[in-house]
Amino acid sequence: MIGMLGIVVVVVMVFGGYLAAGGKMSIILKSLPYEMTMIVGAAVGAFLISNDGGVIRHTIKDIKKVFSGPHWKSTDYRNLLCLLYELIRLARQSPVAVEEHVESPGTSDIFGRYPRIQADRDAVELICDTLRSASMTYDDPHQVEEVLDKRLETRLHHALHSSHALQTVADGLPALGIVAAVLGVIKTMASIDQPPEILGALIGGALVGTFLGVFLAYGFVGPFSAKVKSVVEEDHQFYLLIREVLIANLHNHATTVCIEVGRQNAPGHVRPGFTDLEEALRGLKAQAAA
Repeated sequence: MIGMLGIVVVVVMVFGGYLAAGGKMSIILKSLPYEMTMIVGAAVGAFLISNDGGVIRHTIKDIKKVFSGPHWKSTDYRNLLCLLYELIRLARQSPVAVEEHVESPGTSDIFGRYPRIQADRDAVELICDTLRSASMTYDDPHQVEEVLDKRLETRLHHALHSSHALQTVADGLPALGIVAAVLGVIKTMASIDQPPEILGALIGGALVGTFLGVFLAYGFVGPFSAKVKSVVEEDHQFYLLIREVLIANLHNHATTVCIEVGRQNAPGHVRPGFTDLEEALRGLKAQAAA
């Protein structure tokens, strides 16, 4: 919603200011289809040249994040902490019992209580692989922390490909606008014998190319790139929280302490309240005792 509002504000303020200053839309509207074809077409072609199929699909998919925002909400962070609490408590009570959940998270009743997390392959694999490593006596917290850091760094690097690809397009759009403007000037020079009013319209049409390239770069594609990066980095905090809790577990802190470490490492605006989380954990304890 905010992303759509931003688009409306950009368009209204730019063209509204132009019209308020006495500008005429007729020249822009007449040249727009041709300039748009050249500039956007060249930008799309350059995007296809510079990226492989995976990045192209990833970028198209990630554009919707400009409007939908982060995937993980406050309730997801609370559910994640509850999931980790159940798994850690079970692992300490019976290392053998937790294996069936780690080896088959798709059929696990514990994971099944949190379908949004269960559907996320990265989160599930991160949890299961770390718990599996601990059960194999691979339990040096510092060693595991180093492995998780490298894994999460790699994941973030790949997740940011779409933002980088969009920023590359944004960087190239002003130059492509100049290309379109130069072609417009060439067209104008071919009509140099025409009266001033015709030449003025041709020059104005050529300048639409420069305007359009800069406008698209700094009004849309650049902000899209920044928003995608912001959303990806915020969602990445979800996986960092998993890391914090599981490392605290390897340090043999009390289960509730491990969960509190994770809660305090969640971003402030989605961090579950202490009382809210405590009530959720109390409900899990009562369910386990029943």
